[in-house]
Amino acid sequence: MAIQPIDLQTLFSQIDKVAKAQLAQREGLALQQALKGVQIQRRTDEETKTVHETQNTGDDGAEKVKDQGRKGQEDGKGGKKNAQGGASGDPKPSPPILRDPRLGKNVDISF
Repeated sequence: MAIQPIDLQTLFSQIDKVAKAQLAQREGLALQQALKGVQIQRRTDEETKTVHETQNTGDDGAEKVKDQGRKGQEDGKGGKKNAQGGASGDPKPSPPILRDPRLGKNVDISF
């Protein structure tokens, strides 16, 4: 079946509408991609600027600091101590605890 000249006239008059539709479709895709990129950038900016709360790992986690104190020892108020470091009234003497007086006094900031 051959194309008649009248058919060509109809097709040529509709080409501009088809071209506009295709251009709008291409621009729409590019616009959607640009908007999505802006949304992703905004979300990452917000995430980098916010501070997130840490998860609670429980009471016996490694981050908990335990204050053991000096069990069985007087804190320098003239109390008597036995030979093993405990108070003289303790029924069960505790083993001596050796402490370095320099421990915890210096901060090392070398890289």
